[in-house]
Amino acid sequence: MALLIFHLEPRSGVPYYVQLADQVRQGIHFGLLRPGDQLPTVREVVAEVAVNPNTVLRAYRELEYGGLVVMKPGSGTFVADGAAAAIDQELYGLLRRELEHWIDSGRARGVDDETLAALFDHVLHGKQREGVA
Repeated sequence: MALLIFHLEPRSGVPYYVQLADQVRQGIHFGLLRPGDQLPTVREVVAEVAVNPNTVLRAYRELEYGGLVVMKPGSGTFVADGAAAAIDQELYGLLRRELEHWIDSGRARGVDDETLAALFDHVLHGKQREGVA
């Protein structure tokens, strides 16, 4: 079974089923989950993050509708054959380490996580740089 540890951000305003589905999508995108890997069972996710089983089922169904997973009654939920990683593992590791260094550097300078996330989003999406030197 693939190692996938779910986490939820109650204050994010994003529904829990969306957060769960997004974490699976990211796991696939980053190559942490591969075709054929089994996702944690609904019971395991419920025990891990204390959500209603219907929330987990909704996330898994959304992923199934998107063609990323296959739900097999009595067997579990598996990453679909057509769901391939979009980034090379070596490149993923390199970029992650660089991003972690950038985050650590910002925190060391007193920048909070919310501001770091906003800055990253600002630069990533090329938003207008009004009032920023």
